[in-house]
Amino acid sequence: MTDSKYFTTTKKGEIFELKAELNSDKKEKKKEAVKKVIASMTVGKDVSALFPDVVNCMQTDNLELKKLVYLYLMNYAKSQPDMAIMAVNTFVKDCEDPNPLIRALAVRTMGCIRVDKITEYLCEPLRKCLKDEDPYVRKTAAVCVAKLHDINAQLVEDQGFLDTLKDLISDSNPMVVANAVAALSEIAESHPSSNLLDLNPQSINKLLTALNECTEWGQIFILDCLANYMPKDDREAQSICERVTPRLSHANSAVVLSAVKVLMKFMEMLSKDLDYYGTLLKKLAPPLVTLLSAEPELQYVALRNINLIVQKRPEILKHEMKVFFVKYNDPIYVKLEKLDIMIRLASQANIAQVLAELKEYATEVDVDFVRKAVRAIGRCAIKVEQSAERCVSTLLDLIQTKVNYVVQEAIVVIKDIFRKYPNKYESVIATLCENLDSLDEPEARAAMIWIVGEYAERIDNADELLESFLEGFHDESTQVQLQLLTAIVKLFLKKPTETQELVQQVLSLATQDSDNPDLRDRGYIYWRLLSTDPVAAKEVVLAEKPLISEETDLIEPTLLDELICYIGTLASVYHKPPSAFVEGSRGVVHKSLPPRMGSSESAESPEAAPSAVQAAEQPAVIPTQGDLLGDLLNLDLGPPESGTPIATSTVQMGAMDLLGGGLDILVCSGGTFAPASITTMPAKLGAPLGSGLEDLFKLTGGVGTLSGSYVAPKTVGSISMDLVLTNKALQVMSDFAIQFNRNSFGLAPAAPLQVHAPLAPNQSVEISLPLNTVGSVMKMDPLNNLQVAVKNNIDVFYFSTLYPLHILFVEDGKMERQMFLATWKDIPNENEAQFQIKDCSLNADAVSSKLQGSNIFTIAKRNVEGQDMLYQSLKLTNGIWVLAELRIQPSNPSFTLSLKCRAPEVSQYVYQAYETILKN
Repeated sequence: MTDSKYFTTTKKGEIFELKAELNSDKKEKKKEAVKKVIASMTVGKDVSALFPDVVNCMQTDNLELKKLVYLYLMNYAKSQPDMAIMAVNTFVKDCEDPNPLIRALAVRTMGCIRVDKITEYLCEPLRKCLKDEDPYVRKTAAVCVAKLHDINAQLVEDQGFLDTLKDLISDSNPMVVANAVAALSEIAESHPSSNLLDLNPQSINKLLTALNECTEWGQIFILDCLANYMPKDDREAQSICERVTPRLSHANSAVVLSAVKVLMKFMEMLSKDLDYYGTLLKKLAPPLVTLLSAEPELQYVALRNINLIVQKRPEILKHEMKVFFVKYNDPIYVKLEKLDIMIRLASQANIAQVLAELKEYATEVDVDFVRKAVRAIGRCAIKVEQSAERCVSTLLDLIQTKVNYVVQEAIVVIKDIFRKYPNKYESVIATLCENLDSLDEPEARAAMIWIVGEYAERIDNADELLESFLEGFHDESTQVQLQLLTAIVKLFLKKPTETQELVQQVLSLATQDSDNPDLRDRGYIYWRLLSTDPVAAKEVVLAEKPLISEETDLIEPTLLDELICYIGTLASVYHKPPSAFVEGSRGVVHKSLPPRMGSSESAESPEAAPSAVQAAEQPAVIPTQGDLLGDLLNLDLGPPESGTPIATSTVQMGAMDLLGGGLDILVCSGGTFAPASITTMPAKLGAPLGSGLEDLFKLTGGVGTLSGSYVAPKTVGSISMDLVLTNKALQVMSDFAIQFNRNSFGLAPAAPLQVHAPLAPNQSVEISLPLNTVGSVMKMDPLNNLQVAVKNNIDVFYFSTLYPLHILFVEDGKMERQMFLATWKDIPNENEAQFQIKDCSLNADAVSSKLQGSNIFTIAKRNVEGQDMLYQSLKLTNGIWVLAELRIQPSNPSFTLSLKCRAPEVSQYVYQAYETILKN
């Protein structure tokens, strides 16, 4: 009889009966009772009351009974930690049992009992098992170290288990090696900085030897570990590839993909001229094709990985187009993925075959698939120029079918074909116009409007066609409204006399009747352009358009390289790096492919030099994302009108490398400073620009804070920067200008720097510069760092300052109570930060009104056990909301501030703002 009988009982008073049976003298009765207990536990009944009785059954030689008791222990040890200690002695005894299966079972169970109290008792048994004579026990103990590390990392390091684990990599048994590698990889993922897997050619050799003999999961662990190794040269890379290649013929698809990952990574280091490189390409295709004969779910995972491989190295599968042809019984997710890969592999050699296939798909019954097939025809036209004509005629045939959704998709892709090949296929416009009435999807309507506007001069009744769209202007989607506005303006510029009324009508609809800010802004821009300078309007609106690129949907190269390192994992299915979907920092290590041998990426590369020379020859300084002062260098303010010859010669900004002296010289005193006066070494007049303006200015300036102290805003909602400029040079200063670098909140001058009279030597002037937050944004470190360049007829001076965040709190930062509650619950708990505000003697009402003056609004106030709790909200200029809970104890001058925000990096600076406001 099977064990199913244990799951069918529903008797009451069972616990009492089981207790009696567990304490029975008969072994069979005991075993039956434990089986009943496990069955009850499995179906969700609470049998924790029987803990001491079940633990007493551990003292047995029967392996089956021992396994059941251990299973019970694993489940209930966490809820009964004090009871679990009773089992420790048995573990210690079982770890010395003559039967290796019992020793392994004991060590496996020890690792699964996640109770801090008993972990230290388990160290001695674990140490013995790691050095056990039986490989089965050693391999189980290796995994137990990783589990123990997860519970108490410090204990594992202190007990020296990590070193023992490293020694197991040299073990004679391949399964022990595989489990040691798996355990070390697991531990290394949670501690990315530790160099646990210190791989060298000798250890790699041992891993490759073990690779041939261990189980399939062991092979996966070893291959994943090999993928993290960086060979010292191309010969070592080739040697590893040769020994990994046989894994491609393994029956398990996970082993195949792990082997592909290793080979794809190490191929980067092989020269394309090597014979072996060509051989390897040929060997990679068959295993990938074989994966496509598996069940649909596996096929999908394989196809997502193949999609990445084809983007990186299309030559691997260029002759295998037929395996990606869709079968009638493929699920839709497999069909769409195959379609994507077909387009990536399309070339002049196979385009006829691909187009015939795609035309067939466009007559299928599945609407989503048909749409994608029609789009694919357009993408082929853009990718393979020789096929464009054939693609256009195929699309026209499909339009003739008059199937609504086919027609709409065809019009969308024909628009892209016109963009790629201007003045080539415009003869089809008449056919497109016949289908105008049947278009009901926004994208298709917008595409058709674009075509009519772009080729208005070739369409006799273009004005009538566009007017027909204008009738229901307010019912259209934003995409269509924007396109219609632009198309009518194009039509007006091409046929001004006939369409004056039409353009006035659309401009008034867009600017006066519309609520959409994008549409209104575009309407006003066109209105002003047309009314002030029609010639300029023509140059802007009818400008030559850049040709669209053939592959707009390729993954960005650096991301693609990272994803290649994650082949065979979830990241390769999502096409996102793990950091995008793994919560917390654990296990997220950015990986990248090794640099190509002899490529300019390597540090010693001789090819890196010419590019540096070219950069020096370029007249303008082009800032990169990482160049913090790059934007400041483009102060295109023209040379000053007056000044000595020396001064003019030093102001030609783009002519020399302004960063020549390095950031240390430019950013005064070597870093950011809270606004304070600057005194530095005198610089000679006429010295090169790299020296900066160090002794010419004495600047005290900051945003909202004049000398590090709190200043209440002059007018609510306005931001200004107060500067004191002192001329310490020996000549008159004039032609002042100021520019900010990109910064975290887009702070920028709202007006030019107004110094009305030239500044004589030793004279000072005070200026208040209005600011806005519509400048370019780039995350700074620290977040509130602002880098500024001030220029005049003598030189350019750079400095940086820290601004208090409360200048960016906006007036509409008061959240509704219900909204506050919902948002507080919605923001994850790990985003909450707590701070102490010390030495503040205000009461709750005074705090509330003082904070309200700086746009921190109190939503609700409660008194809990003598403490005042203020719930507050504020909003930054870039739309980030911060929610706060402020606890005030009347007798205690220390307040507790809890902040929650979807961008937790802001919290520290909001806390500083609270301190600044409350203590002034």
